[in-house]
Amino acid sequence: MGATIVWFRQDLRLEDNPALTAAAQRGAPVIPLFIRDETIPADEAMGAASHWWLHGSLAALAAGLETRYGQRLILRRGAPGEILEALAAETTADTVLWNRCYEPHAVTRDREIKAELKECGLAVESHNAALIAEPWEVRTGAGEPYKVFTPFWKAVRAQIVPPQPLPAPDALPCPATWPGSDALDDWALLPSRPDWAGGLREVWTPGENAARSRLHAFLRHRLDGYADARDLPGTHGTSRLSPHLHWGEIGPRQVWHATHAHTAAHGQAKTEKAAAKFLAEVGWREFSYHLLFNFPQIVRDNFRPEFDGYPWASDPAALARWQRGQTGYPIVDAGMRELWATGWMHNRVRMIVGSFLIKDLLIHWKEGERWFADTLVDADLASNCASWQWVAGSGADAAPYFRIFNPVSQAAKFDADGTYIRKWVPEIARLPDDFIAQPWAAPALVLKAADIELGNTYPRPIVDHAQARDRAMAGYREMRGEAG
Repeated sequence: MGATIVWFRQDLRLEDNPALTAAAQRGAPVIPLFIRDETIPADEAMGAASHWWLHGSLAALAAGLETRYGQRLILRRGAPGEILEALAAETTADTVLWNRCYEPHAVTRDREIKAELKECGLAVESHNAALIAEPWEVRTGAGEPYKVFTPFWKAVRAQIVPPQPLPAPDALPCPATWPGSDALDDWALLPSRPDWAGGLREVWTPGENAARSRLHAFLRHRLDGYADARDLPGTHGTSRLSPHLHWGEIGPRQVWHATHAHTAAHGQAKTEKAAAKFLAEVGWREFSYHLLFNFPQIVRDNFRPEFDGYPWASDPAALARWQRGQTGYPIVDAGMRELWATGWMHNRVRMIVGSFLIKDLLIHWKEGERWFADTLVDADLASNCASWQWVAGSGADAAPYFRIFNPVSQAAKFDADGTYIRKWVPEIARLPDDFIAQPWAAPALVLKAADIELGNTYPRPIVDHAQARDRAMAGYREMRGEAG
């Protein structure tokens, strides 16, 4: 029996890893492999923050393999098909296993690689490690993919019973000789000139152990208040599992069963309500993959083609001010600064800043999607594209096109005491609560007492929201062919 190559991708864990378990069950030597795929198209490629996370996650996986099994994680870069064929020949492997990915490039790549490897006489198997419901498993009564979240998630809960998570294998036999491997440091995934990742290091610890700890801490300390606290950016009320889920350091089956076990142990109506809300967020991730797989054009194109006719603005200066958190709207600026400093942004604020870019500045959602793809540590292609199109109104089950978030009223509702704004926009921290979301409305004496000079220490609003809303609505009327 030849060796088994396990091709790790976005499944960087030992527990509940079906491909790894299948390899262990064969009893042959196992060769764990990660390939830095250099054939990914630009609009699906990972950004700088994801590179930082990947370095830490691969280091954690390699350490886990070494400590638990005496194994080595083999690193290679290039075209995956060529690397797999060469490594199989080099190691006399006769089987290649992996867990499925669902991005458009990955689907095509994996189908071609599977066919090529089989032609070479290799056995090839793929497994599901990333989703509760794979994109082809749940369909409408007409046999079509779902386009609306609520019936999709209802169908998943009715039709799919997630299997219990798999334990890590007891043993992974090592090969007699180790194949050559790149050094992780040589991939230069970490920023150095300059090193902008200090804020990321303060907030995040990549790896399977950190993911498991974060889940259990959330269930113990924050789940009960999740239904309300999840919308308050000044409160640590969310799970922050998204980057761990993106890289597969923890899987949705683990989250599902751990949440249900916690709920069963506590048995309170409040806990059950919060758990349902939390798992619905896992469901949105599932829905995003469902959309991406079945409608791969959402990566590049509007899901609703009528939005192709929207009169978008080209305004590089405004885009740059949005990216830097210098719009003059404190809740928007706080979110963009949190993103730059930590590689993450609270979900409620993601909707606010997205609405502001698209509907106040009239800048195409793709510009926002690109920026998030580069700066988010949880930059998931499926969720990123689906969520930006949701905000824009151009996506499946999208927010109504006329829903335009008011950044002042949103701040007043979800950051009433200004905790979040004061943390990320410290130059206006001394303003009273009444003016923290709208410094331009403060009387001159209040601004002076807070040591604020609008246009100097903090920018004036880049647009007037009321006028911007009218402009956005006029654009929608134009797009729909309605008379002004």
